[in-house]
Amino acid sequence: MSTEPEPASKDTTDAVDPGPETPGTAQAPAPDAGDADGTAAPDTGDDGGTAAPDTGDAGETAAPDSASADGTAAPDSAGAGETAAQVSEGEAELAAQRVERERIERRKAEKQGPIDAGGKLSGTAADLLAAVRAVESGEKPAAAVFGTPEPARRPAPEPVRRPRPEAAEPTGAAGAGPVGPAPRTVESVRRVLAEGGAPEALAPRTAALLGEGAEDALRADPWQLLRVATVRPEQADGFARALLGAECGPDDERRGRAVTVWLLEQAALAGHTALELPRLTATLAQRGVPDPDAAVQSTLAEGEALAFQDALDEPGARPGPPADGPEGTGGEDAGGGEGEERPVRVLIGLERYALAEESLADGLARLVNSAPKQDGSAADWEQAAASAPGSAADLIRAVAGHGLVLHTGGEASLAEPVALLRAAHALGLRAWAAAPGPLGRDRFAALLGGPPSDPDATGPAASGPDASAAVTVTGLLTGTEGPGRDADGALDLDLLVVVDAPQLDVEAGALLAESLPDGARLVLAGDPAVLWSVGPGRVFADLLAARVCPQIASRRPDRGPLGELVSGIGIGELGQVEAPGKEIVIVPVRDAGEAVHRTVQLVADSVPRAIGVPAEETQVITPGHGGAAGTRVLNAALKERLNPGPGRFGGFDPGDRVVHTPAPGRVLPGRVVKADAEGLHLSCTGGTVIVPRDRVDGSVRHGWALTAHQALGGRWPAVVVVLPGDAVQALSRPWIYTAFGRAARHLSVVHGVDQALPRAVAEIPAKPRTTRLPVLLAPQVPVTG
Repeated sequence: MSTEPEPASKDTTDAVDPGPETPGTAQAPAPDAGDADGTAAPDTGDDGGTAAPDTGDAGETAAPDSASADGTAAPDSAGAGETAAQVSEGEAELAAQRVERERIERRKAEKQGPIDAGGKLSGTAADLLAAVRAVESGEKPAAAVFGTPEPARRPAPEPVRRPRPEAAEPTGAAGAGPVGPAPRTVESVRRVLAEGGAPEALAPRTAALLGEGAEDALRADPWQLLRVATVRPEQADGFARALLGAECGPDDERRGRAVTVWLLEQAALAGHTALELPRLTATLAQRGVPDPDAAVQSTLAEGEALAFQDALDEPGARPGPPADGPEGTGGEDAGGGEGEERPVRVLIGLERYALAEESLADGLARLVNSAPKQDGSAADWEQAAASAPGSAADLIRAVAGHGLVLHTGGEASLAEPVALLRAAHALGLRAWAAAPGPLGRDRFAALLGGPPSDPDATGPAASGPDASAAVTVTGLLTGTEGPGRDADGALDLDLLVVVDAPQLDVEAGALLAESLPDGARLVLAGDPAVLWSVGPGRVFADLLAARVCPQIASRRPDRGPLGELVSGIGIGELGQVEAPGKEIVIVPVRDAGEAVHRTVQLVADSVPRAIGVPAEETQVITPGHGGAAGTRVLNAALKERLNPGPGRFGGFDPGDRVVHTPAPGRVLPGRVVKADAEGLHLSCTGGTVIVPRDRVDGSVRHGWALTAHQALGGRWPAVVVVLPGDAVQALSRPWIYTAFGRAARHLSVVHGVDQALPRAVAEIPAKPRTTRLPVLLAPQVPVTG
């Protein structure tokens, strides 16, 4: 199985280290329109938390398995609305993106002029590059070029209310998606695409990206086509040659800028919020850009990317290129002695993610540095904590006195945020829980609406909010779920608990942090061993590493054979586990064909008969979409066995199990109800969704088999994990931990990777991501013990 079903780019590996765990875009001999199999989605590698997504998933996040072409990474959430008359997923996503764009414009207006170290470098882009090159070549010491290093960011002033995102208003007709470009614009783009030999099917997306003057923009700069998610540099080069003829060359400044931005976008798909300058220029050279420095300089000068200088002063930080003498050290005393040089790194990033990460740091610093609202006396909080057992009591005490708290643990630890919400409710707080996606929301809502998980719990922990207090992040931000906003535009709540926090990317995190009112409390809860977000950043992991707020580690273990197996994987051990009730079954296979056959047999026959779990409650998880045992092949085989039909509507029939991806990173599981002139009618979590005909191919997949990122947040009574022999490169400890951890009662492993499975558990951790959140937080928030 090609573990990179949608190889976003084997050829960008050196730039963004996509690797088996990195999302990518579809690769084709010519630019294509993008299909449901992956256009702008990380369909290639469930990151182990690091470079990201599974070989093809959508979990919450870049869209793992999304096929939407807008390329944005958004919190995976549900928002289909309860009826077709309500705000559609597409509208909610569009509104959230509009809020984000408006916020970025405000920040850009605030940031006119030089910014302290750690932000954009002052001076021209040319000055920056010259200075960096002088340090790298040893011509000048870092201290002479950059002067005495300043803090990575200016110290945070007293908390000041910054403008809040306004609740989004729905646009367009009810149930309809976002309004597309004018037909005249699409037609003009179609003509120029045909002239350049590019598929005319790209016209609607190209017109939407480039706007009303799209035709003129393409003729003036054909490499603008590279902004379309599924188009690759070699394809844009061919289009440019057809339009420009002899004027087209690899040293064209327009090409250099376009490839630079494209590499940064690929890096974002792999989870990075920025790339180190030497890494970026090296990859540009591999891409045939004759003068990488000039390409980066031009990109910075045009405002298509931003440059940052970060001092490497954290213990264990990797120093930058040495100047004269020995390498700089990264410890506490780095830069402290006279003549001692402090290493720096220069990063280049897209404005969208750079400003989101800065905004996230500012918002989190505001929470940490502000005293939480005094809701209830200290005695009331202590009484609530005393009535909660174990580490749930520690969590309640930490939340009583702090605006930001981190909570870690496995599946069983979710009982502790439930106890916190019940205690907060009893104290009169407006307390809500949010999950990045609908699977996580529904899982937590079942706990919140059920009886207390702790038999010994008494008092406030034994009562509280019902399941309706659990919402999705997108629903909360757009106002389609949750408490709405107050007169100042802030969320109308006192306490927000975000479960499945590792799925939060920097954009979703920034919107949440900025939307919280002064004095509110935020708890980020999750399992740090699972795959990270599909979108850029590693918010939860960065905060754990930064140690800027209390961290409560649950002492509640996941029980039973499955809990023992998954807990061992989390610490790098794949041991033998006794499973007297057939909780764990290993099914060895010789090749991918046998893997598909045994998977269908397990789902349709063996698991229902031996375990008592019906096929509709069994989930198949595999490393990627493509290959001989990827989701496409498995879904085709499972459909033929479980719901055979002619596939009259884009390959779908009533009763088909599907996943709908309204935007990259957003996954809604559901079933096909019917198809008519309006489109494909789906019954998804929260209500009915109507997917127009022209969007079915790009946003709906069959859902009997998912990738691990698509399955994030969910738990099923039975799970079948398929590991064919050619999936070896996709395996990592976080991927295996995530896939195996989706099973609640029974796990079958269709095993064809021999010793690669224990080797991946023991030796292949999460792939690193380049992020700036710890550096941005350091000068604003004191480190806790």
